[in-house]
Amino acid sequence: GRLDAQTEGLILLTNDGELAQRLTHPRYKIDKEYEVTLDRQWDPALAPKLKRGIFLDGQRAKIARLHSFTPTRLHVVLRQGINRQIRRMFHEIGYEVKRLVRIRTANLRLGDLPRGHWRPLTNRELRSLSYESSNR
Repeated sequence: GRLDAQTEGLILLTNDGELAQRLTHPRYKIDKEYEVTLDRQWDPALAPKLKRGIFLDGQRAKIARLHSFTPTRLHVVLRQGINRQIRRMFHEIGYEVKRLVRIRTANLRLGDLPRGHWRPLTNRELRSLSYESSNR
């Protein structure tokens, strides 16, 4: 899946078109987890609104899961692929996203891989991605 210019984190590169489709198309509902840093302290009372959804581009954008990590850092899980979804949803409720990092796609985690670096997937990771994406 692609990331906008202001977002950093995990990107999978593959020449397997079928796997890429299963991992990125919203109908397969593959989890994509992000670490979100906000401009000020998070108000947990707003979480239900994000989970119910906010209309963006004529469709209801929802957050599947949200966990507060620190007062200004959250972990957010999406299963949709609306353009700039997290930034736009938080903007709608009065927050600015200061930093956005994709830390997981399906069961594959960014871990401690440094920014700008890459590595090939292990056979186990590839099998696991293929299994998870085909069982949705």
